[in-house]
Formats: sequence, structure tokens, C-alpha cells
Amino acid sequence: MSSARRSSNPLARWAIDVQLKPMRDIKPPIRPDRGWIRAIREAIGMTTGQFASRLGVSQPRVAALERAEANEVVTLKSLRQAAEALDCDFVYAIVPRKPLEDVVKDRARYVAQLQLERTSHTMHLENQGVSKQRMERAREALAGELLRSDRRLWADL
Repeated sequence: MSSARRSSNPLARWAIDVQLKPMRDIKPPIRPDRGWIRAIREAIGMTTGQFASRLGVSQPRVAALERAEANEVVTLKSLRQAAEALDCDFVYAIVPRKPLEDVVKDRARYVAQLQLERTSHTMHLENQGVSKQRMERAREALAGELLRSDRRLWADL
């Protein structure tokens, strides 16, 4: 991995975090059982025929669209078009539960801990155990190394 690629990751994580921070604290609303399209269409008093006309499709296609959303098999394109026809904005995001920098650092510590536990087990068998404090320092050092070569962070363990 090139150094330019590595050095851009923290900046990319920061940029995404800045964009998504306002959304992190918003709990996603629970999707209505029959989907947002139908719920909003019905709430504003729009018939399936009127909605079909606005979308430029047939009434059966509207029923199929609403079923597809309720069954979570609708496309993003269809949702965007439906939102437009309902005079709504379509908002799509995958919002990390915590800052991405924390996600990466937590993963590095986890991977380091697993690697050190394997080594620690062998050392205990050879009666060469180390203190918890020393293991913690080793974990942080190894996590730092993993952060510098992030390819290994997400490898199967």
C-alpha cells in the first residue's frame, strides 16, 4: 500500500465523520410495516392512481413498488423516484455508531489483543509470562503498528 493511500485514510475518516456526525445522534425512525412510500402517500391523501400518474407508471406497478419497499427489496433508484413523486427528499446513509477513527483504533486493539494472547499462551506454557502492564504496553504498540498498515486490520482472524 502506498504511503499516499495510507496517509489519506485518517483524513477520509475525518471527512466522513464530519458529514455524518449530525446523523449519529438521530435514532432512525422505525419503518412503518407497509413502508414509507405507502405511509406518506396515504397520509397526504394521494390515491395509488394519482401516485402512479406522478411516477409515470401503472397502478399495479405502484402496488408492486409498495410491496417491494415493505419487503426490503426495493431499489434506491425506485425510492428516489417515489420520494420525488411524493414531493419528499430521499435520504440514504450508512451511519457509523461511533467515529470512524474510533472504529479503526478499536479494531487495531482487538487484533493486537488476539495476536498477543496467542503469544502469551505459549509464553505461559514455557513459564515466561509477562505482567498485565507490560502486555497492555505491547498491545498498544502492536495496535499502533497495525494502524500504520491497515490492510491487516480487517483480515479474517
